Parts: sequence; C-alpha cells; structure tokens
Amino acid sequence: MKKVLTYYLRPYYVRMIVGFVIKFIGTIMDLCLPWILAYVIDMVIPAGGQNQIFYWGLLMILCSVLALSLNVIANRMASKVARDTTEAIRNDLFARSMRLSNAQTDHFTKPSLISRLTTDTYNVHQMLGRIQRLGVRAPILVVGGILVTLTLDPVLTLVLISVMPIITWITVYISKKSIPMYTALQQSVDQFVRLIREDVAGIRVIKALSKTAFEKEKYNAINKEVVQREKKADITMAIVNPSMNMFLNLGLVLVVIVGAYRVNGGACEVGKILAFLTYFTIILNAMMNISKMFVIISKAVASANRIMEAIEAPEDLCIKECTKMPKKDGYIIFDHVTFSYNGREPDIEDIHFTLQKGETLGILGATGSGKSTLALLLMRFYDPDQGAIYIDGENIQSIETQKLRKKFGVVFQNDSLFEDTIAENIRLGRAIDDTQVQEAALYARAKEFVEAKDRGYDSVVNARGANLSGGQKQRLLIARALAAHPDILILDDSSSALDYKTDAALRHELSVHFADTTKVVIAQRISSIMYADHIVVLDKGSCIGYGTHEELLRDCALYREISISQIGVDGRRQDSYGGVGE
Repeated sequence: MKKVLTYYLRPYYVRMIVGFVIKFIGTIMDLCLPWILAYVIDMVIPAGGQNQIFYWGLLMILCSVLALSLNVIANRMASKVARDTTEAIRNDLFARSMRLSNAQTDHFTKPSLISRLTTDTYNVHQMLGRIQRLGVRAPILVVGGILVTLTLDPVLTLVLISVMPIITWITVYISKKSIPMYTALQQSVDQFVRLIREDVAGIRVIKALSKTAFEKEKYNAINKEVVQREKKADITMAIVNPSMNMFLNLGLVLVVIVGAYRVNGGACEVGKILAFLTYFTIILNAMMNISKMFVIISKAVASANRIMEAIEAPEDLCIKECTKMPKKDGYIIFDHVTFSYNGREPDIEDIHFTLQKGETLGILGATGSGKSTLALLLMRFYDPDQGAIYIDGENIQSIETQKLRKKFGVVFQNDSLFEDTIAENIRLGRAIDDTQVQEAALYARAKEFVEAKDRGYDSVVNARGANLSGGQKQRLLIARALAAHPDILILDDSSSALDYKTDAALRHELSVHFADTTKVVIAQRISSIMYADHIVVLDKGSCIGYGTHEELLRDCALYREISISQIGVDGRRQDSYGGVGE
C-alpha cells in the first residue's frame, strides 16, 4: 500500500493538493450555512432589520452555490487522479504478469493474476477516489463542525465530543481485524475465478460427459466459501455503523437535555440550539462516511498488497555470465540436463543430445514422460536444476530473453487462437506482411480452407478458435509459427488433429522451404518423427533411446513396440510425396 501512495500517486501530488484546497474551501462554505442561520435567528430577526435578512439570505445562497461548484470541481479532479493512477498500476501489473517466469506464474496461479488485474485494481481505484472526496471532506466536517460549535456553546460541544474517543477506538479496532478477512476473501475469489475459467473453457466436455451436476456441486462449494468469508468480513465491519450511531445519538440526547436546561436558564439561545442540531447532523453523516471509508480502505489495503506482491516479484530468469561452448560442437546442445517442477522429484533427468543447424529432432514418449518440458526448457520458461542448454555456442541463460525467444517459432499443446482475423492470428502483432502471412498459410496447408471462407484472411476467428475444426486450428497455429521463418521451430504434438495426408504434406513443406531451420518435433505417432535426424525416446523423464528411426527399431524395445502397434513391423510405408509415411 505504501508504494501505491508514494510511487504511483507522486505524479499527481500537485493536482491532489489543488483538489484538496478546492474541497477544503467548498466544505467550509457548507459549515458556514448553519452558523449564518443561527446568527439570523438570534441576532438579525430580533433586531427587525429586513434589509439585513435579505443580505444574510443572499450570503447563504452564495455559500450554497460555492459549496456545490467547488465540491463538483474537486470530485472531478479526484476521479481523474484515481482513474490515471489505477491505469498506471494496471499497466504495470499486466506488464509484470507477462514477464513472470512460468515458475512464478505457477506460484501465483493464472486465476489469481486475473483477480489482481480486475477485482484488486477496482478496490484500489475505489479507495483512491473516495479518500480524495470523503477523506478530505468528512474530517473537515467533523473537525470544523466541532470548532464552530465551540464558538456557539463550548459546554454543549464538550458534551458531544465526549463520545468521540469511544467511536474512534471502535473504528480503528474493527478495521484492523477486517484487513486479514478481506485478504482471505480475495484468495477465495481467486479459486472462484479459476473454477469458472476452467468450467467455461471446458463446457463442451462437461456436457458431453454429463458432469454438469458434478461441476455445479464444486461451484456451489466454492461459491459458498466466498459468500461465508465475505459475510464474515462484512459482519465484522457492520459493527462500526451501529456503534457510531448509538454513541452519537447518545451524545445528541445529552446535548438536547443539557441544551434545554441552558436555554431555560438563559445561558443559550434557540438559534444556537437549532444550529447545534444541524451541525450534529453534519458530524453524524461525516462520521458515517468515515466508517464507510474504513471498509473501502480495508479492502484496498488487502488488494494493494496482493498487487504489489506481483509487481515487485523478483526477476526469476536473470541474465548470467556463462561459459560458451564451441559452435562446432553443435547448434543446440542439452548438456546433462535435470529439472524438477516441485524441486523434489526430477521430471526429466540427465538429458543429453546435440543438434546441428537445420537438423530435426523427434521426441517420443508416453504422456507425462517430459516431452513438453524439454521444449519449455529450450525456450527458457524454466531454468534447469542441473546441466546447461546451449544455442549456437551460448548458454541460453546468458541470452537476453526477448532476443532468445525471437529465435523460435512454436506450437504448444492446447495453444490459443484469439478473437481476431485469421491474418492477425497468424501475424500476431509482428512485422509480417500479407505475402508472408499467405506463404505461411500455404506451407502449413491452411491456405485452401482459409481462402474458401467468404472473407478469406479477413474472416474472424472466435475466441480459442471455437468456429474452426481441430485440424484447421492446428494448421493456423503452425502457420503462425512458420510466418517469421524462425531459426528454431518447435512443434509440440501439433499434428494430432491432422489427417495422415496433410501431416505428410506438412513434413514435405518443412523439408523443402525450411531446410535451414532447426526443428524439434514432439509427437505421439511415429510417422511424424520417423524421418528426423535424431529421435529421443523418453520414459518417466529419462532418455531410454536415442538415434535414428532404424537404430531405435533395432536397439530400443519401447520404440519398436510403439512402431509395431502403429504402422507395422518394419515401420515403413510410402507416402504421396515419395517419402515414407504411415
């Protein structure tokens, strides 16, 4: 919270001070009205001066107009400060979220980051706006009202403020208890967002498997938890308002009783009592606003701490000075790499292989064997626990992240298409012209179905490619990876939805038009990798086979078993491009 106030608000300090001054003057105008009214009732009317009554009446109108105008101006300035500050916070949080390593994203979780970008920034925005509007006006009304009543009748004022210490203690005590409750509430909201995100994304699967009732039970459970935590926090904060009302009304009763005795004894005038009751109403409303502000501040403090936790997360993948490897030793080198997601049991262990420029590596293995982990390590989404990875002689930990990632074209498992045109989904904001987009679609075997659409490359893709078939989505994703002619191409199970003929045609395009591109192909079927220069066979994170297709048929029992089950004993069959396929 401190950084929000000292760093993000710093550019607006001058504007806030001007707004505070305007708000202060407007509030003073409000405080003048009851005092003028008391003066008119007690002094002007008894004197019988009609001109004086008109004069003081015009002065009250002027004060009212000034109070309204100045408060509107100050509120508009406060809203602009809150809007611009929240925009800066949201931009920094989004940028930092994009730079988080995969390990940090796993730690925070994606739903939590979404919640911080939405609910938490909204809470901070509410606090910044309210504290400039009510945070200035309400204390001035309380303090100013008390000071003015002192000039009217010090005895009655002392009766009123005698309840203030109790009210202050209650407000501070309850607010301290509520902040941890609102933090816990936001954590439950994170889980709530995660569940909704998963259910909406997988709604077809849920319906297909008739699991609607099961998911509804999960939803009801987390929804109930959110409601219970919100209820607990709100009930705790709800103690403030009734307590304030009770003690302030007790003070009012005492003021009325004491005031009645003083008027009866001639120590006080009726106009002063009327003004005093008006000021009491002003003070009561101001105290109520202060109590509401404490609720908003409690939420905002919890939210600001969560936001700054993400923004100030340390750089996890720092650039390091590392020993270089002679380029002649290989273009891509995995040097005895071991890695674990949880830091305890290795997910891949002692992986070692070398690729020359333009060669193709095939990676085969069962689900969970570590195939995709190799791709993530190669692109430095994680750092290995042991060993090193080299590209063109440089340890990837010594290469600036953006420079490193520009070397790659990649299609991940379950990759995303965005709600935009086909052309923009292939281009993805990069400096790629229309000719390159169309070439990439041609090479990925997507051109035919794209140009068959009414608007061609300007056709709109629904979110996550919902209006495309599985094979069409994969071909567009491959086109995106090929569009910039990357140095290294990673295809992670990117042909699983392609028919055999399209898969063979794609391999042909890669061999002809991307001969200088080093390719890493992760696949479930042998036909997609059997022509690779090198093939790695993984089992439970360990390399149990390495070599060419023929060498693995001879030496690796698991590879031979998979080959027999998929494409026959010899594992070879001619495809339509003169090579060997399924």
